[in-house]
Amino acid sequence: MSPLPGTVPAIVRTRLRAAVRRPSRLTREEIRDRALLLRLLSLLVQYPDAELTAARPTVLAAVRTLPSSPAAGELVAFAEWFTQQEPQALERHYVEMFDLRRKSSLYLTYYLHGDTRRRGMALLALRSRYRAAGWEIDGGELPDHLPVVLEFAALAGPGPGEAPLRQHRRGLELIHRALSDADSSYRHLLAALLTLMPPATEADLAAVAELASEGPPNEDVGLGPYAGGLFALPGAFVPPDQAPPTLVSPFTPSPDGPR
Repeated sequence: MSPLPGTVPAIVRTRLRAAVRRPSRLTREEIRDRALLLRLLSLLVQYPDAELTAARPTVLAAVRTLPSSPAAGELVAFAEWFTQQEPQALERHYVEMFDLRRKSSLYLTYYLHGDTRRRGMALLALRSRYRAAGWEIDGGELPDHLPVVLEFAALAGPGPGEAPLRQHRRGLELIHRALSDADSSYRHLLAALLTLMPPATEADLAAVAELASEGPPNEDVGLGPYAGGLFALPGAFVPPDQAPPTLVSPFTPSPDGPR
């Protein structure tokens, strides 16, 4: 699309661009297929425990029945790799990618708010959104955990259900970039998800680059009911404390590997 002429008022240009980025109205069948794709993404981005690894042939078969699309192609690539791996190797890889690396943590509010008061508020707002839709989180997980957010999107639909994903688009871009840099096959899952969202803007890409370089915000306060892990839900990931200030970004990899 060619650039809009500068003589068009700014508010008109903004609305025109928004209209260009807005996905077309989906049919009932497309909504159903999209929900299935999101639920498969939610399942596959979870920890590969014994139950999930035992179900891999069934999951691969389900992925292969998806209608052809860029997202489905990415899911097939991941599921084929996932099915061929040894269970213990999968577990180690998952922990390395998502538990030991800040840039690919699956807790989305961390990228937007970091270790600040606003993150606690965002977690509470997200839980309130789920409850307003008649949905309660099971399993003691935080509401911003990506598998949880994906499940909500599948259940609540493309509009309000996918709003939390759109809000955290930049964090999802950073996770995808980090997984690609690590040559992890989990990058296919993030790539599939990003194909379902409006294209990233120049502002999005600039913000992702800044986030990758400098990390999320930080302040020496708690997160309210989720502060410092003291009140975190059982088993929930709590981002590690920031290192003392140095000339090196807290996102810069340690020479000894991820910590």
